[in-house]
Formats: sequence, structure tokens, C-alpha cells
Amino acid sequence: MTIKAGDRVPSVTLRYLTKDGMQQVSSDDFFKGKKVVLFAVPGAYTRTCSQRHLPSYVTNTAALKAKGIDTIACLAVNDVFVMDAWGKEHGADEIVMLGDGSADFTKAIGLELDRTSAGMGVRSQRYAMLVEDGVVKALNVEPSGEYGVSSAEAMLEKL
Repeated sequence: MTIKAGDRVPSVTLRYLTKDGMQQVSSDDFFKGKKVVLFAVPGAYTRTCSQRHLPSYVTNTAALKAKGIDTIACLAVNDVFVMDAWGKEHGADEIVMLGDGSADFTKAIGLELDRTSAGMGVRSQRYAMLVEDGVVKALNVEPSGEYGVSSAEAMLEKL
């Protein structure tokens, strides 16, 4: 079942890298008491993700925070080390780069994408969601192969 507006984010472990090493946090704690924009990409270093999606959030970080967003997070079915390196290359210093290496979060919200035939395995669909205190307020899932409704610009229009 795919998550939708009004649903609570499922409880799974999220992982990201800091200067102190890998951090693990429950999704309950990650979203608790905050207004979070979470956007997901099919893969770090992939074409649209690197050329358009992540850069849109890097460019619009200040504008999103000015609209009351406490945390901006990017998620992909990659390990935390890949996500950290990719984020650094794009100057995503104020974006939490979440590695969902086993697709636990992605599967829990029902937004997995089977790219096995392309040699990529299970990935995340491209989407952006607004989560307030653990509850999904908006979810923008891209049709396969498209980019637009999950951009930072589209999220800013909804805030």
C-alpha cells in the first residue's frame, strides 16, 4: 500500500553520515515535532538526480527554510557513504542525505521501483513529501521517467 497524505510515516531506521560517523535514527524521532521536506531519487549520481533534482533543493534551501521547513532530506536506495559523497559534490551541506541501502523506508511507504532489468535492482520512485510531526501533509510522486512535481520549486509553490 502506497503512503498518502494524512498517513503517519512508518517506523523504520534511517541512516546518514556526519563528521562523527554513521548515525542511525528512527523515522519517528527524525520527523517528530518538525516540518520536513523529504525528497527521494532513484539513485545518487544518476543523470536527472544529479543534474536537476538535488541541485533544485540545494539552490532553494534558504527559500524552503524561510517558509518554515525545519529539515530538508534527500533519500535514495544507496548506502550512506555514497549519499554523503554525492551530497558533498553538490554542496548539499544543509540537506540530510539519507541512505536507504536496503530500501527499508522505500518499501515501507510503498514507493519502490523495480529497475532490475536495467541492472539497478530495487530503487525508489522519484517523489517529494511534506511531513509535519510524522504525518504526511503532501506527497508528489513523479510519473515514471519524468521530473517536475517533486522539484524544490514545486514544493515551494505548495507551501
